[in-house]
Amino acid sequence: MNCLVLGGAGFIGSHLVDALVGKGHRVRVFDLPNISTENLDGCRGVIEICGGDFENRRAVSEALTGIDVAVHLVSTTLPGPSNENPAYDVETNVIGSIRFLEEAIRQGVGKVIFVSSGGTVYGIPEVLPIPETHPTLPICSYGISKLAVEKYLALFHHLHGLDYTILRLGNPYGERQRSESVQGAVAVFLGRLLRKESITLWGDGTVARDYFHIEDLTRALLLAVESDLPSRVYNVGSGKATSLLDILETMGTVTGLRPAVRFTAARKLDVPVNCLDIGKIGRETGWLPAVSLEKGIARTWAWMKGKVR
Repeated sequence: MNCLVLGGAGFIGSHLVDALVGKGHRVRVFDLPNISTENLDGCRGVIEICGGDFENRRAVSEALTGIDVAVHLVSTTLPGPSNENPAYDVETNVIGSIRFLEEAIRQGVGKVIFVSSGGTVYGIPEVLPIPETHPTLPICSYGISKLAVEKYLALFHHLHGLDYTILRLGNPYGERQRSESVQGAVAVFLGRLLRKESITLWGDGTVARDYFHIEDLTRALLLAVESDLPSRVYNVGSGKATSLLDILETMGTVTGLRPAVRFTAARKLDVPVNCLDIGKIGRETGWLPAVSLEKGIARTWAWMKGKVR
């Protein structure tokens, strides 16, 4: 198939690109023109890279030309900062995604895969683990925008017959994730360990999330691209909640290092616990997470150490 990966030079996108190339698909990457494409070095000679802004309708339309399946990984905001400027979040993510869908219809794209956020669209959980049928009451603009794009996908299916699959992700981590960022606790904490810096925790460290390795996510994305799945929306994660304190404990076991930890005020956008019910994707596709937290952190740590040599 001819596949377009929007945001394909990033952490998640580059792993998916590698997997698609490995399965013999023709791959086009769309990402910002000034972003590093180092993550794509392993398949540079066999993929097409298009530089452009997601808000530029013409650039997006050109990238969609001749595409069978498009994977939408683009997000211009992060959960925390999104509450500081909700209008920007809507203007860039929601409106940008609507224009993308309009161009996908115009270009005859057969299917769209959208990566949504299982960590934010549900809001404060009423039950754990959280099933796909749980009420969606996000408490940050990022989650509201993700949910809005999900609804527009359903609308475009209703109006135009556009095929789509939505994956609501837990907290993916692993090789190629940026360690100098405000998102991605595993990568950020390991980066600070490597640089011998202290680690800051919002709240008391008991905030728990559903962490799972990029290898498992890539398998789920590949399933969504290649298969006609019976449902539209799937949770994808580990099915387990792990607190920040437990993450640090596992990192200490793997690395032999114990960082200085500084606690600061809790954030209003953080739900206390997020843990996804992944039974549906398991029953309908056979997908199950295979990489344990300790093994995944060890692989990420080894990759980070190799990067600084």
